[in-house]
Amino acid sequence: MSSPAGSRAEGDGRARGRGRIPDRDIAAIRERVRIDEVIGDYVQLRRAGADSLKGLCPFHDEKSPSFHVRPNHGHFHCFGCGEGGDVYAFIQKIEHVSFVEAVELLADRIGHTINYSGPATSVQRDRGSRSRLVAANAAAAEFYAAALESAEAAPARQYLTERNFDADAARHFGCGFAPSGWDSLTKHLIRKGFEFKELEAAGLSRQGRRGPMDRFHRRLLWPIRSSAGEVIGFGARRLFDDDPMEAKYINTPETLLYKKSNVMFGIDLAKRDIAKGHQAVVVEGYTDVMAMHLAGVTTAVASCGTAFGDEHLSMLRRLMMDDSFFRGELIYVFDGDAAGRAAALKAFGGEQNLAGQSFVAVAPDGMDPCDLRLKSGDGALRDLVARRTPLFEFAIRSALAEMDLDSAEGRVAALRRCVPMVSQIKDPTLRDEYARQLAGWVGWDDVAQVIDRVR
Repeated sequence: MSSPAGSRAEGDGRARGRGRIPDRDIAAIRERVRIDEVIGDYVQLRRAGADSLKGLCPFHDEKSPSFHVRPNHGHFHCFGCGEGGDVYAFIQKIEHVSFVEAVELLADRIGHTINYSGPATSVQRDRGSRSRLVAANAAAAEFYAAALESAEAAPARQYLTERNFDADAARHFGCGFAPSGWDSLTKHLIRKGFEFKELEAAGLSRQGRRGPMDRFHRRLLWPIRSSAGEVIGFGARRLFDDDPMEAKYINTPETLLYKKSNVMFGIDLAKRDIAKGHQAVVVEGYTDVMAMHLAGVTTAVASCGTAFGDEHLSMLRRLMMDDSFFRGELIYVFDGDAAGRAAALKAFGGEQNLAGQSFVAVAPDGMDPCDLRLKSGDGALRDLVARRTPLFEFAIRSALAEMDLDSAEGRVAALRRCVPMVSQIKDPTLRDEYARQLAGWVGWDDVAQVIDRVR
């Protein structure tokens, strides 16, 4: 069977330790999988012809879509960077997996059983492969969710209840509890057929002084999922004062599956509404995402164990179809004025990579979204997002709030501080408009002079 453009190592199709994947299985999976649905888990696509869809390329940064998918032909091609191929090639590239793992991932997606040929056909999965790590994380999520019902997990349930999250909410977001046992999860998963090296590679277990041990103990857990809905890691919150791990939150370490620079909690639940509304709401924590979704703001996501960065922004831009035609809205929700100002200033540069516009919403009295919902109800969160302020305006006015605008010296100092900020705005029309607004905010009569200084 000939290899389609972009697929790697299909000619052999050999799965280490379990024989060869027959060509008939490779062809059958390709035939049953819809390439537009697979790619749609990562890229927002829109119609571009009778048999053509287009979107922003996930393999390079672009502002106008040059990435095309032809569902009837089963191929994709980017005219910007040259990447292209079939559905297997796409999964290999986007998930950083081998050809065999791409076949297995798509087989799992559609429930296709691969009939391995040659030696070791009785072995169903490659030890340590991506599919095994996904399976281990999924089994761990089930174990932790069941443990949340135990007597030992009462403090975890109380934590959720005190924040107005009932049992249905806990189930919806997959909340769980890590027991106190040294190796409770490890033993459970080994009994299910996993090996310690797989659990270690998945970030679920580690080697302790007394042998293999669980990574998480006595903590409330949230499963972190990929945009395709696979459990790829966990976030864990401290509950007990005598927990030797002092950090309030810890996360799965970097693994084959879990890369914190491009992982967002809630992306699996939010992606459809982000794509539909061309809007994403970025919050700071797991309970903030829960609060937002339960309040009806179903486009909320949060970065996990790291600050919101360029790769997170690129992922959201692709989902929002943020380009010259569809201008996306990115709304940062921050805790309190001081934190909001600091985060807004940090996000200021990232705004330049957005074709649309970024906004800031800051909850009153230093509250986070979870606190605000607890105090004022779901409507308060919807109102918070509705009353958002453009990021540029928020950053500039926050800087001006620290200046003495009642004196000539203070107004000059304010211009010196804020003119460079306005100068960073790449859109010339928007830059000139903010120059006019800056002159008004400062009380500077010569508007033309301010415009000239920011150009």
